[in-house]
Amino acid sequence: MQTAIKHYPSKPKKVYLYATCLVDNFAPQSGLDAIALLEREGIEIIYPQGQTCCGQPAYNSGYAEQAQQVAIHQIAQFPQPWPIVVLSGSCGGMLRKHYPTLLPDSPEVAAFSERIYEFSEFLVHVLKIKLEDNGHPERVALHTSCAGRREMGIREPGVQLLHQLNNVVLVEQAYESECCGFGGSFSVKHADISSAMLEDKTRHLREADIDLYVSADWGCMLNLNGAFEHQQQTLRGIHLASYLLQRTQAEPEPIDNA
Repeated sequence: MQTAIKHYPSKPKKVYLYATCLVDNFAPQSGLDAIALLEREGIEIIYPQGQTCCGQPAYNSGYAEQAQQVAIHQIAQFPQPWPIVVLSGSCGGMLRKHYPTLLPDSPEVAAFSERIYEFSEFLVHVLKIKLEDNGHPERVALHTSCAGRREMGIREPGVQLLHQLNNVVLVEQAYESECCGFGGSFSVKHADISSAMLEDKTRHLREADIDLYVSADWGCMLNLNGAFEHQQQTLRGIHLASYLLQRTQAEPEPIDNA
C-alpha cells in the first residue's frame, strides 16, 4: 500500500478550492459536489473568482514565459495560508511539482506549492473521512490520470475511498496504469498514437464488466466519455467528488400519507 507522500496537517477550518478550468467550463456540477462534500465535513470553502488555468498547456508546449505569468497570477489568488484543494491530479501536479521549477526565484512559490492537495488525497490524509454507503450494489473501475498517479501519488487514496463504500465492488481493468491517450496537447500533436491508446483504454474498461468508471480528472473523462459516445457505448465516467456525494447522501425520509 502506498504511504503518504508528504507531511499532512490536521483538519483545517477553511480551504481554498481550485476547481480547474475543465471543471469550470465543462463540468461545474463536479465542483459544486466537491463543495457540498467538504462542507458536510465542516470545512468552509473559499473559491477565488480570479483563478484560471494552471498554465500546464503553455508549460508543456515550451512557452515558459507565458506559463510563468499564469503561475504568478494563480499564486496571487490564494494569499491566505489555507490548504488548496485541487479537483485534478494533473493540475495538482503542475501546481505542486512544476511551479517551483518554473519560478525558482519566487519567494512565495515554495509555500504555495506546499499547500496543494489533490481532492482524494485531502479526503484521506487530511480529513481522514469516513463514508457510509447508501447506494445500490454496483461494479466500478477507477481511472487515475498519469499525472495524478505519477506526480501526485493519488491512486491509493482513490482506492481507499471506494473501498469504504460497502455496496461497491472495485474492479481493476486490464492495463489499469496505462494512459488514456489524452495528455493535453499530446492528443493533438500525436493524434494517431493518442487514438490507438484511447481505443485500448476504452476496450479494457468495457471488458471489465462494470456499471461505470470513476476518475478524479476531467481531462481523462472528457477523452474517454467522448470516445464511448462515438463508439455508441453506454459506459460513462463520473468524477470522484460527485460519485462519493451521491452514494453517501442520506436516504430520503419516508412520506407519511396518514
